[in-house]
Order: sequence, then C-alpha cells, then structure tokens
Amino acid sequence: MPLSLKDRRVVIASLFLPQGTVYYDDDARSTVTEDEPTPPVTKPIPLSAAKVQQAVLGFSLVDELTKAATPIASTPPVEDPVNPFSGIASPRLGPHQGVRPLPSRLPTLNVTPAVVVPSISPRSAPPAGEHRPTRRPSQRISRAASRSSSVRRSSSVVRTAPRMGFLEVPHYSPWQIEPSSHGNVGLFNAVNSVGNVIQKKLWVGIVDCPTDDFHEGLRMELEMKYQSQYESLPVWIKDAEFTEFYDIYCHQVLWPTLHYAVPDAPKTRLNLYDSKSFEHYRAVNLKFAEAIVSNHQDGDIIMVNDYHLMLLPQMIRERIPNATIGFFLHVTFPSSEIFRCLAARQKLLRGMLGADLIAFQTYNHMRHFRQTVHRILSLEALPKGIQLENSFFVDVTTLPMGIDLTNLDQKLKDPEVEEWVTNLQQRYAGVKLIVGRDKLDQVQGVRQKVLAFETLLDRHPEFRGKVVLFQIALSTTTENENMASDALSTAISRINARFSNLSYTPVVLLHTSEVLFREHSVRSVTDQSQNDFMQLNFNQYLALLTVADAFMVTSLREGMALRTHEFIHCQEQRKRPLILSEFTGSYSFLGFRSCFVVNPYDARQTADAMAAALTISDEEAASRWNDLHKHIVSQTAQAFVTSFLTRTLRAHAEHTQRPFNTIPVLPPLTDESDLIQEFRNSKQRLILLGIENTLVLHDPKTTRDLSFSVPQDVLDLLQKFSEDERNIIYLLSSRPVAGALEKVADALPYVGIVAEDGCYIKAKANKGEETEFVSLVGNVSMQWKESCIEILNYFTERTPGSFIEERGASIRWRYWPGNPDDSELPWARRQAAEAQNHIWDSLGEKFGEIGAFGSG
Repeated sequence: MPLSLKDRRVVIASLFLPQGTVYYDDDARSTVTEDEPTPPVTKPIPLSAAKVQQAVLGFSLVDELTKAATPIASTPPVEDPVNPFSGIASPRLGPHQGVRPLPSRLPTLNVTPAVVVPSISPRSAPPAGEHRPTRRPSQRISRAASRSSSVRRSSSVVRTAPRMGFLEVPHYSPWQIEPSSHGNVGLFNAVNSVGNVIQKKLWVGIVDCPTDDFHEGLRMELEMKYQSQYESLPVWIKDAEFTEFYDIYCHQVLWPTLHYAVPDAPKTRLNLYDSKSFEHYRAVNLKFAEAIVSNHQDGDIIMVNDYHLMLLPQMIRERIPNATIGFFLHVTFPSSEIFRCLAARQKLLRGMLGADLIAFQTYNHMRHFRQTVHRILSLEALPKGIQLENSFFVDVTTLPMGIDLTNLDQKLKDPEVEEWVTNLQQRYAGVKLIVGRDKLDQVQGVRQKVLAFETLLDRHPEFRGKVVLFQIALSTTTENENMASDALSTAISRINARFSNLSYTPVVLLHTSEVLFREHSVRSVTDQSQNDFMQLNFNQYLALLTVADAFMVTSLREGMALRTHEFIHCQEQRKRPLILSEFTGSYSFLGFRSCFVVNPYDARQTADAMAAALTISDEEAASRWNDLHKHIVSQTAQAFVTSFLTRTLRAHAEHTQRPFNTIPVLPPLTDESDLIQEFRNSKQRLILLGIENTLVLHDPKTTRDLSFSVPQDVLDLLQKFSEDERNIIYLLSSRPVAGALEKVADALPYVGIVAEDGCYIKAKANKGEETEFVSLVGNVSMQWKESCIEILNYFTERTPGSFIEERGASIRWRYWPGNPDDSELPWARRQAAEAQNHIWDSLGEKFGEIGAFGSG
C-alpha cells in the first residue's frame, strides 16, 4: 500500500466543526415597529482594576485569525484613558466606521460597542423630521464557546443583527453557516494550509449551537449543506448531554488533571469517582465513532484530536480493525502519579491505544504517557511505543505544532497594522512595553506575572513610569475565572494605586474573549458581556506584538505556547527578547533555550529576568532572536500536519505486515528445487548467517564465558563455502569482538563478520589479503555506559536470574533463569520495560545515540 497522501481522504475528528451554525429562533423573527428607539450605544468598561466577571473562552493563536472584518456604519467609539486603542478610530476605516460583529458569543474585537444595531446608511438617511420604521433583530442561538459556560441556552440567546441584506428582505432562512470561532481553530488553519497535500478531507464534529429544537428536516438540510459545501459531517449531541460531557467531565475533571491541578471535591463539588459525567463522555465519543464508521471509506486516514475524544480510537478500532488511526493530544499529559487519580484512567488509556500512532507536543508528555501506560496497564513500554498483549504495537512520538508563517506574513502586510504601530509608538513614546496574552485561569500564571512585575518596580525604581505591563486576558470557564479573578484584581489594583500617576498606568489589562477577526461574519454577545470585555481586533494585536519590548509567558503548566511563535515572527525588524516559563512545552526544545527562562513561582527571579530583557543590548537580542526564529521556521503548521499523517500511515503499514509466525516455512529443498537451481546458476551470492541460535545453540549465560566457541565442523563447512569466489559470506553476531569472534576471524579469513549487532565489522578479504575489525561507532561518545550500568545494577539486584553483559559499544541486560516456564518471567519483562524507560529518560536526551535495551 503506497504511503501517498494525495489519493487518500483524511477524516479529522475534532470536537467542533470549522463551520458553525447560526440559528435564528422562529419566535423572535424581526418585526417592524414605528416607535421603538434604537438601543443606546454603551462604552465597554475597562478592566484596569481587574474586575473579572463571567466570560466565554476563545482559543487564540494568530494562525487561527482570519481576514479583517468589513466596515459598517456605526457610532464613534468612546475614549477610555487606559485602553490605548480607545478613542482612536481605525486608521483605515475612518472616524465613523466600526467593524462588523463576529459570530456566536465572542465579543467584537474592537473598542466599538459589543451590541450593534446597524444605523441607516448616510446615502439613505431620511429627511429631517421623517420617521422610518426600524426592524428588531431576531434572537440568535449559539452553543457555549469553547471551555466557557455550562449553560448553553439562556446565556447564548442574545439580540444581534443578521447578515447584511437580511433586514431588507421579508423572508429569509432562519439559519446560516459561518466560520466557527469555537474549538481548535489552529488545527483548522493548519489543515487548510496543506490543501495541496490533502485533496480530500472530512471534518467530523458538533455544531456550535444548541440543537434540541432542530427538527429532523432542518438537521437533514444542514447535513446536506455541510457535506456538499464544507466537507463536514455534523454529530448531533443533546444539549443536556453536551453539558455533562463538555462542561463537567472535560473541563472540571480532565482539563485540570491534565494540567496538574487535580480537582478538589469540596471546592468543585465534583467527585472524581462519580461515573455519571464519564458515561456522558463515553456516549459522546460513541456517537463520534458511529458517525465515522458509517461514513468510512477504504484508505481513510482518521485523525483524532485532543482530550475530548480520548476513547474514540479504540471505539473505531473495535468496529474497523484495519482502520488507519492517529491520535494527537494538543494539551499536556501529566505524570503517572497525577493521571492515576482519575477513576476512568484505564478506560482512557485503552481508548488512546486503539490508534496506530499517538503523538504529543513534547518529549516529556510522551515520556509521561509511556510510564503511565506501563504502571497502570502493566504493558511493555518501549522508546518507540507500546507493545499490547495481542501483539499489536502502538507508535508513540512527539510532533510539536507550529503556526502558518505564510499566512501571518500576509496579515502583517496589511496597511492598517503599520498605522496602528505608528499610533502605539506615539502613545507610548519613551515607555517600554511588556506584553502578555493568556487565558484567565490559574494554570496560565497571570497572577504570578503581575506579582513579578510588582517586584520589578519595587526592586528597580528606575523602571517606574517607564515600563507598562500590557496583559491581554482571554476569558475561560466561569469557575476558573472566579478562582483567578479575586487575587488578580487585588494585585493589579494595588500596583496601579502605588505606582500610577496622571500620565502613567503600570498595568493595563484587556479582558477579551478572543483576539480573532473573520471576514463577513456576524456575532452576538449578551448585554452583560458587553460590559465585561475590552475589545481588540487582529490588526491591533499584531501591532502590539510588533511594538512590544518583550513578550512574557508565565504559565504554570502548558503545552506549546504558540503565541510566542507569533511574537517572534512579528519581531523580524526589532528582534526583542522573549521571557518564557520553564513549565511550558516550548522551553523543552533547544531552539527556545535562547529566551529568558523564568520560574513563575519565584517572583524575584522572574523580576530579574524582566529587568535583563528590558536592558539587553541590541547585539545580544538579535543573536537570541535568530536562534528562536530558526526554530519556528522549521516547526510550522504545514510540517506538523504532513508529518503526523505520513507517520500515521507508515505506522499502520508496519503494524499490518504479517507477523513472522504467519510466514510460510520454506519446504525441504531437493536438487530439483527452483531455489537450488537458481543458486547453482548465479554468478554471485550474498549469504548472511547468524551465529547465535542459528549456527550455534547455546545458553545465554555462557556468552559471558570465553569458552564459547563455534564448533569445528561448522567452521569447516563455512571454509568450504568461502573457497568459492562466487560466495560472499557474512556472519552476524551480537557478541563482542574480543573472544570467540576473534577466533572465528582467524579460522575464516575470507568470511566477513558483523559484531555487536553492527557496531563493528570485518570485511570479507580477497585472496592474499587481510582485513581487521573496524568500529562503525568511533565518533559516538561512550560516556553513557557508566551511568547505564549503575541503573541496570539496581534492576539486576531486584530481578533474580538477570545479569549484565558489557561489550565494546553496547550493554545488554539479560534474564535467563534456565526454566522456560518460569513464573517470574512476567515480572522480569516489567522490570526490563521499567529499566528501558528509566535509561531513556535519564540518558536519552543527552546521548541520543542510545538504542533500545531489552531482556533476552
């Protein structure tokens, strides 16, 4: 089966579809009134004092962002003295033009009001004194934003304007399909960026609005349009089931546990051992499996994404045993001591192990997964993957995600970006900006960042009045915000009270649901949320990254912080430094070691890193930036998608090859056999013969003894074969050169020998010539051997019947009790797997040449 992607369809299973449904309630259709006034425009309240209220979340990478919104007539923004974007009309749109609202419950990402009723166009303005009827917009139904509220209906039904044109016609469709801002938009854009590689695809996910009221005819109509126009297959989930699955199990159990914050039952009122929400989690995964199976085609590559669908790979495998399945976890994977707290730990792991390939963002996440599988499921965990009981092997690897640099370059060329850069430089002339963008929860470390900034101003008075911390806070779940907001609000209020003056505010907090722009899109928010959010459009955000003097990430636990990639690429001209938490997955890559690394729990050390970043010389800053930029250029969204699909396909091909025990045994040879005839008539023959257990049967314990030797009758036969110049004979051995193989070399001068599984080779000599053993690993450091032997000694003492073989370039740990039916064999296998993992974890990153170790 060829490994080409172009002839295959890729099925991408992700919680939300890339395109969302905007549904207008029939009972709230637009009506014409003569006297109803247009709702007043309200200025959003700036959160300079950090009063954080209930909000919705948006995932937020620049490569998730799309084109700028089209302008519509609107009232001019009201200036806010703290928000640098307030009161400044868009340089490109003009003083009386705002932005078209965004879909769903995300706020308009500008400083114009969140709820906009389109005013009458100047070209059609009525004469003075004439009253023209206005139309009340219909109610729009939207599913809660990703990781947002547990209530999907009441907080989602809001007043908003439909698409341009809907107001002018009396009869219009009650629904429309638009780009969704929910879910993993970075994944959506990454897949779309390789359209030349993936020519056929099918997205499988749920629509981003409540669907209980969708009648069967509407669902069929939506399915037809999704499949025909958007290559998507909707999965229908009941609203109540969605709440239990998404808001309870995914975000109150899985999300905190995967980020090292095990839910505390007294605080969360949630019992980790309560199976109700998990049953809903399983039911939703089952519906995804049924949808994929019912639409499966031969040759499909199924790409399952993230922690919402951890059970899905095994469910598909049970129904389609030969399916090609890859699973990618976009978030962190914790140590086994954390993951074992989950009541459904075995089911979740077994679900993931249904894939051919399991990929993680970083090496540490992969290592934690291998250890967790070994300790909880007692499976053999090898550096390459997991060996299951049924002889099925699951590849496990790391594939860090990146951003679409080509798309970002296009966005940076927008003239409005440069104009915003000029405005910001003028407004903050003589002031250095430290910019951050994080979700507003405890995991992202926003509070730790603010406290470190206070320490900076305390310990370095010279920065007072000259440095501003500009923090973009993306909203998340209500519970997370409630836990993070009080302490954050207190800290920011204290700092601004201590250090601000009439012309200087040290901390500026922009609380928004997303930094996202979509072309020709409509959005809606509740009246409450319009007062909760500052608004920031995409061009303003890019300008902010461009003028920043440092970008700061202080996450307490995170995977790949792709917003750092955005900052680095936006700094191609200025080359300012990056301040990065050591607990992010990004820092585990060598390319990011040129940042200023911080421990967010250590406020003084973090403050010192801020001071160093702000006072760094231009030469050093450029050197650090070059190292960072080299990494993000090689780690792109396109590289991630193509690598993941190719490796999934390759892993499946390897797993479906026939096992050795199913290969037919060669029948007895006779003089009339075709093989014998071809052998006799050939002009040259390459003959490869293994020594151990092929030419010589032996007890492995004797391999440590110099008395081990090849029988003389075997040597005589090999000598006879070697006298025929047509025969090229090589003996293959795992033994070291010293000892028995030296004797074999002396006895068979015209036979080549490969020792230590390829570490040394003695080439076949021609008549009258001599050859010597040559090391093929001469340039490889052997410093790892001493530490490796210390680790293996620990396991040898605890595993009776085991012993260590040290050779010239390798080490073997063997278990040979002498009894093939030994009841201790399963224990020895677990010890061997544990030793493998321990050696790889301790020495693998430093000595990448170390191969796999096993028992024999």
